Formats: sequence, structure tokens, C-alpha cells
Amino acid sequence: MRSTLRSTAAVLGAALALAACSSGAPSADSSGDSGGSDNKTIAFVQGVAGDEFYITMQCGIEEKAKELGYTVTTQGPQKFDPTLQKPIVDSVTASKPAALLVAPTDVQAMQAPLEQAAAAGIKVVLVDTTVNDPSFAVSQISSDNIGGGKAAFEAIQEAKPDGGKVLVISTDPGISTVDARVDGFEEATKGDSSFTYLGVQYSHNDPATAANLVSAALQKDPDIVGIFATNLFAAEGSATGVRQAGAKDVTIVGFDAGPNQIKALQDGTVQALVAQQPSTIGMDGVEQADAALTGGSVEKEIQTGFTIITKDNLSGEGGDAAYKSTC
Repeated sequence: MRSTLRSTAAVLGAALALAACSSGAPSADSSGDSGGSDNKTIAFVQGVAGDEFYITMQCGIEEKAKELGYTVTTQGPQKFDPTLQKPIVDSVTASKPAALLVAPTDVQAMQAPLEQAAAAGIKVVLVDTTVNDPSFAVSQISSDNIGGGKAAFEAIQEAKPDGGKVLVISTDPGISTVDARVDGFEEATKGDSSFTYLGVQYSHNDPATAANLVSAALQKDPDIVGIFATNLFAAEGSATGVRQAGAKDVTIVGFDAGPNQIKALQDGTVQALVAQQPSTIGMDGVEQADAALTGGSVEKEIQTGFTIITKDNLSGEGGDAAYKSTC
């Protein structure tokens, strides 16, 4: 079912570029120091390279950029880590694109680097994640993550109407989007006394760590009935941990819908997925950057919706919401 919400290791240099597309471009606004009217480049800095969520977002960015006539360059760190992302952002700032679409990997650590980009005259659009003070950004666009966390609990409620123990596997504290998903899930559990919330454990965005956490949790509490995994890697690892523990009756609801998650759904290891709309986030980001560059009307904040994917809708709406591995 589709939510009606719609308000919606380390390589550190520019050699991390993953993709680009080019065409003619509109005249960019020459105010500030973003390279003048001949600057037709939009830089996209992903949260992490190789994540289907960000690949799908990149596809949306490239599609809309081609429509509006911009060139896109894409880079991302090999891990969701501000110490790896900051040098990339610094390099992009030095190259002075007209606009920067970026998914900050930490609310505090990426604050100053992105403020410096904005101070250099670059139109900064925050996509997916944010920072403590996003006032420097022309726009910020993300999913309704609190609503997504609530929807994940509702999916467990539906599967386990008698209640029981539930656990959250997340990435790291300090990431705005996943923190909101945890908050939404935790708040929803308070409204149903038949469920016992066991809290959140952090996998550091590593599927193997998530698998170990879930295996250990099931040894301690073999009567766990539901697990909410707050992102793609957490869901992948949670599914592995349930298999390793030999658990037969645990409902896993994952957040995100990459190919591995879709396969887990098909195999019955994961029972539901909360799919974001990364392509829409990317397209909206380009539109807001273009508006800022050309003197158009800019929306300061946009929230996109999500789709709950189950086996029942995989052949239709749910399948359409699955993420891409390539554009």
C-alpha cells in the first residue's frame, strides 16, 4: 500500500566520481561565487557509494538535470562516515559547481564543511539527511522518516496481533533520518501495551555486524516477534541473523528496498519493506537548485512519502517502488 503522505577503504579525492551526464544548460545565476553564468554543473555527494538508495537518487538527479540542461558529477565515500565524506565535500567546494546536492553523513561533523560550500556561493541542497543547523541550505528534501518508523511498527502489529518483544537495528546515532525512524517506531510502540520495546542496537552500517547483533539478541530473547531494520544494510544483516539463529517466527520490517531486500521478501525472510522515494528526492533536489540559481521560487523544506512493499503487491505498485542498481 502507498502512504498518502506527500508533504511527500577510504578513497578521498575526486577520483571517486561514479557517474555523470551532460547536455546544454540554462544560464545559472551569477550571484555569489559559484562560477558565473557559464557554470552549468551540479555536484551530487552521496552518503555512501554503491548503496542502491543513493544510486536510485542519482538516477532521478540525472533525469531531471538532463531535462533542465545541467551536467551532473557524482561522488560518494566508501562508507557512511563523515571523515571520508568531508574531503570529498571540500574538493567539490574547491571546484565551485553551481549547486551541491549532498546527503550529510553526520549532523555535526558535516555542518562546517557544508557551511563553507554555501559561503563559497554554491547553492547547497540537503537530500535525505540533514545537519543540526540547515539554515545555509537553499532547500532540504527527505522522506517522512517518523511516519515511516510508525508504519514499520504497524506492519509488525498486523503480522503479530498478539504482541510480543520488538527490537530495532539501526546504523549509528547522529544520522538524522535513521534517528527519526527510530523515534517514530518507538513512539508507536508506546500506544500498544501488548508489545515490549527492547530498544535500539547499532550496526554501524555493516550487514555482518547487524547479523551478529540479531543472532545475539535472539539467543537472549528467543521470543522476539518483530525486528525493525532502519536501512538497507541493517535489513540485510537482520535477515542473515534470523537465519543464523534458526528463528522461524520473527517478522522483519526493513527500511529501504534494494535488490537484496526484495529477494529477502520473496524468500520470506523479510515480511515487509518501507520503500522511500529516492528518485523523487533527487528530482526535487535538482528542481530546487535550479530555482535558486535562476531566481525561481524555492521550497525550503520538502518531505516525500513511502510505499509499504509486501509479497502481495510486488507485481504492481510495490515492485515499482524497488530501488535500482544502475541507472
